[in-house]
Amino acid sequence: MMKKAWQLERELRDSAIPIDRRKHASHWYESDFSAPSGDDLIRLFWNSSVPGSLAPEIPYQEMVQAWSNQGYDVSEAEKLIPIGIALRASDQMEALRVLTVKLLNHLRTASKIPNHPYNGYAQYSSWDEIVHALPSASQSFPPVLWLDSFNEKIYWGWLGQLAGGSFGTAIEGYTGTQIAKVYGEVRSYITPPETKNDDVLYELVFLDVFERMGSNITSEEIGVEWIRQIPFGWSAEWVALRNLSMGIFPPESGKFLNFYSDWIGAQMRGMICGMLAPANPLEAIRLSYIDGVVSHASNGVCGEMFAGALTALAFTACDSRKLIQDALNFIPSGSEYAEKAAFVIKTLSENKNPDKAWSLLEKHFERYNWIHSYPNMAADLFSLWYCNDDFTEAMALLAKAGNDVDCNAGLVGNILGVMKGVPPVWADPIGDLLETYIKGKERLSIKELAARTARLAKSYQIIQQ
Repeated sequence: MMKKAWQLERELRDSAIPIDRRKHASHWYESDFSAPSGDDLIRLFWNSSVPGSLAPEIPYQEMVQAWSNQGYDVSEAEKLIPIGIALRASDQMEALRVLTVKLLNHLRTASKIPNHPYNGYAQYSSWDEIVHALPSASQSFPPVLWLDSFNEKIYWGWLGQLAGGSFGTAIEGYTGTQIAKVYGEVRSYITPPETKNDDVLYELVFLDVFERMGSNITSEEIGVEWIRQIPFGWSAEWVALRNLSMGIFPPESGKFLNFYSDWIGAQMRGMICGMLAPANPLEAIRLSYIDGVVSHASNGVCGEMFAGALTALAFTACDSRKLIQDALNFIPSGSEYAEKAAFVIKTLSENKNPDKAWSLLEKHFERYNWIHSYPNMAADLFSLWYCNDDFTEAMALLAKAGNDVDCNAGLVGNILGVMKGVPPVWADPIGDLLETYIKGKERLSIKELAARTARLAKSYQIIQQ
């Protein structure tokens, strides 16, 4: 019997044993690298590894899985996956080129499955629709006037995000079970932390556009700036860059043949929106929506809004569990994202044992890719729920959950940094250096980045008053 794409992906993930990063270097891009194209891109998408952790990945297989999650009949494309993997292994490029375009055509022409659960949820296509779909309690959080403490909180937010991202980079793409087999219980950096990561690039670009446009910031200008600064992306960001390069602007750039539109790429960058609108969650999710539709749609955008709300609310929060409950009010009702978040909270609330809770959540989300927003939202909430606001415990819980650990630890690290600061054992090894592969931004001061963010956030709030 032919296996479904999600089953193939699950088998790949469950069998992937982490390459010990204490013995092997990562392979991040440099600012002068050339984006893969043609046969090189086809090879990469049939057999690749995550730059930081070296975890295995098959993007074409993931496309099929992701489209299935959105209620499409992908059975014809699924038949081609094992053949494509075999052709790639023997480097039969002529045959692989043909098979790849046939697979993509099957996805492009796939029909919606009648009565598939995904199609029963609300799909919001504009900011006005989202505002009207927010729970009424979202109006119970009036903006807080600027406090001097926000300057320091923004610094700790950035540092917590970068510490968390650096921690997770070495283990992303693996299950918690397999991580434990190689590293045991992970409660500290596995390797000397490296801040170079693709996740933060999009926040830096957003900050550039925000500095230029303020409250008039548009998705179109963000997209144009992506084209100017970002040479290559992954999953939904890769699709968005492809669409933008063909003149397809937001919100269509996040929708058109974007199999990954519900994935974590937007959720991983909502923190900048929360830091620019501290203690103003409604504005944070508005900015998150504007940013999210560049590369995502529907539930993927909900993920960025949720991350933005969590970050904004963290500026006046003192308890993670209460923070989570408050942030749920900024997910539009009727969306699948809202339903999945509610399931996660119910599971956490009913289980005092973290291991039991994660076992239930992992089973519930087994059909979703490790980069999909849902299992990673579950990991974020799992960590915040049980960590007792302790940074080290939060990171240990995220390692236990596995999946997209750098994205998750970046969000959780930012939230806890804003709320409580970052312990020296996590802050000191980071120092003051953020490295990227954007030309002109290869080496940045974290303190200067935080000061710039705080200056823009304060000026923005004054203008809004």
